[in-house]
Amino acid sequence: MPELSRRRALTAAAALAAVAGTQSLTAPIASASAAEHHHGSPDSFDEVYKGRRIQGRPAGMGGHHHEHGGGYSVFVDGVELHVMQNADGSWISVVSHYDPVPTPRAAARAAVDELQGAKLLPFPAN
Repeated sequence: MPELSRRRALTAAAALAAVAGTQSLTAPIASASAAEHHHGSPDSFDEVYKGRRIQGRPAGMGGHHHEHGGGYSVFVDGVELHVMQNADGSWISVVSHYDPVPTPRAAARAAVDELQGAKLLPFPAN
């Protein structure tokens, strides 16, 4: 049996890492997809949070928001807050992009907290 060289060891390690990386990338997507089909879209909400009116509801078909927001629209004081559902089922918004939350309602509340009373400006759709 040939002796294991450094090159062969590194090649085998790289191949194993590539396989492990592929499996970790596909697993959350499959589970999020299954959860979406079993649970549907999140519930609608309409409330006043810290003096700001936040609303959320299923969006119409098509368009940019259907692709990223899972077909769900969120509004703060009547201005649409761009939200996106991650592969793991968590939600982020354009205001609190690096702080995932479990629901669109939580994303709206996090945006109100982050805005600290400032007005939400419309997000330009390209």
